[in-house]
Amino acid sequence: MSELHSGSCLCGSIRFKAHGKLRGIVYCHCSQCRKQSGHFYAATNVQNDAITITGEENIKWYAASEYAARGFCRNCGSVMFWKHHDLDYISVMAGSFDKPTNLQGEVHIFVGDKGDYYEIRDDLPKYVAGGGGIVVAGD
Repeated sequence: MSELHSGSCLCGSIRFKAHGKLRGIVYCHCSQCRKQSGHFYAATNVQNDAITITGEENIKWYAASEYAARGFCRNCGSVMFWKHHDLDYISVMAGSFDKPTNLQGEVHIFVGDKGDYYEIRDDLPKYVAGGGGIVVAGD
């Protein structure tokens, strides 16, 4: 039986169900992620054909670059998704999943652009820009 993971935005206007094993959490410290969320991103990803989203009409997509868009709830403002135009998966913010998530950290990216108000103190791999096989905007 396939793993099933569910989640939503804060107000519940957007809900999703993801099937199968999820990638470990990628922590992105780039300035775009920090400015959109107020801190760094923590996201996993799901193959396009393994996620069902209800309330899609409530997703507002922002084209932050020519490569990718960021999806958030037009009602409550919850940051939900990151989608590279050329890839067959969607990144989903780890905090939007219902418990238990069974998610674990995997890697930090764009640590060269991280905020100056915090330190990264774990032993996960750290990349100055993208890295670790993680596809990011511009790759």
